[in-house]
Amino acid sequence: MTSFSLHARGEADTAKAATALAEHLRAGDVVLLDGALGAGKTTFVQSVARALGATDAVTSPTFGIAHFYESAHGRLIHVDTYRLESLAEFRDLGLDEYLPDAIGLIEWGAAVAEDFRHALHVKIETVPGSSEDERRLSFQSGSARWADSLTLMARDLGVEA
Repeated sequence: MTSFSLHARGEADTAKAATALAEHLRAGDVVLLDGALGAGKTTFVQSVARALGATDAVTSPTFGIAHFYESAHGRLIHVDTYRLESLAEFRDLGLDEYLPDAIGLIEWGAAVAEDFRHALHVKIETVPGSSEDERRLSFQSGSARWADSLTLMARDLGVEA
């Protein structure tokens, strides 16, 4: 398993990490994001989308479940599974039909992780006792797909993988 964590001291550091990830994303990739309400999952996705060249405003898909964005690197699918009650409900949406040709960014990803064995897991946590903009970002995957990418990202961000 390849993984690394970093301390983002503010939104600019979070955006830098999201941009580093965007450089490694390609069609068929799925990124599962987890963290408490208000941790910054949508903010992270906004930075990924911006780095990929999406020009539409990226908003939380909590009530719409999924938003689609076009970028210079292909289609992005931004999904929020918070309101779904089961993995079966996610499967019934049929979003998996779009994922082979798109980059999938799924908030509350642990709820659907069973269907995405090769996904990258990103956990965003607030840092107790710190400013409200500080976050701990953890990147992890057991898939060979992400081994080199995570090592390169960690190097580029100045942390150890």
